[in-house]
Amino acid sequence: MNELSDLKTIRDVIRWATTRFNEAGLYFGHGTETAWDEAATLILRSLHLPHDINPTILDARLTPSEKDHLHQLIQLRINQHIPVAYLIHEAFFAGLPFYVDERVLIPRSPIAELIESDFAPWCQSENFQDILDLCTGSGCIAIACAKTFPHAHIDAADISADALQVAQTNIDRHEVEDQVHLIQSDLFDNLPPRKYDLIVSNPPYVDAQDMSDLPNEYHHEPSLGLAAGEDGLDIVKRILRDAGNYLHEEGVLIVEVGNSEFALAEQFPEIPFTWIEFQRGGGGVFMLTASQLSESQHFLQRVV
Repeated sequence: MNELSDLKTIRDVIRWATTRFNEAGLYFGHGTETAWDEAATLILRSLHLPHDINPTILDARLTPSEKDHLHQLIQLRINQHIPVAYLIHEAFFAGLPFYVDERVLIPRSPIAELIESDFAPWCQSENFQDILDLCTGSGCIAIACAKTFPHAHIDAADISADALQVAQTNIDRHEVEDQVHLIQSDLFDNLPPRKYDLIVSNPPYVDAQDMSDLPNEYHHEPSLGLAAGEDGLDIVKRILRDAGNYLHEEGVLIVEVGNSEFALAEQFPEIPFTWIEFQRGGGGVFMLTASQLSESQHFLQRVV
């Protein structure tokens, strides 16, 4: 018998898990903000039930095997601080479900809001024919772009062969294999000689101090997708240096740099970054046009 044996309903287990999560002082930063939401996500999705289910179903009784399974997952969340998305192998991005495991970061970028709004008012998205998603990870940005721009060709590049395996799983799941093409590449190194209307990237950008301070939950994610040197800019500076060579004259570069926004702005005060504001929260995402990148090359070459 386990601690759930005396509990009867889904609601009972959500309540019990919420209490245990609060007692354990878990960190919620991978799609939920409270212990209740975390518990509800873990339990409902483990039972293959939607989050917006009719509330009366919460009073349905659980079978002994279901309670045993849920107890195991709850204990893993508490004892090992494994994020819920890895326990249920699912995360949502731009309203779409994605398979995830510890080979990729859990999708959480505010870039989802840009995709959902067709990148308005920042870009003339009706002109998007060729899109590049650098550091694609699970493929969530590339696939969400494919769903939003069904006539666009999208290259999705990542240095990690493991990440690309996950991305392929998601491409197959969303049936966008005719649009999204995976490339194993260290940024631009192995890309075809193609020009893009949009380059979008959520690269590694966590600096050394922040890496040492990350909650335990983040240490289940691949450090290759997080760490970017002492100032968090090792990857971003390479993107800035080379992206202009892969953009059409009217092309646009959009990159998330998170908390490294301030270090980037301080190192390159001459570059006219447009910092995008989000209605749903989040930040640290800049936009540059191809012409702005071209005009900024002499500033970039001296430090990259």
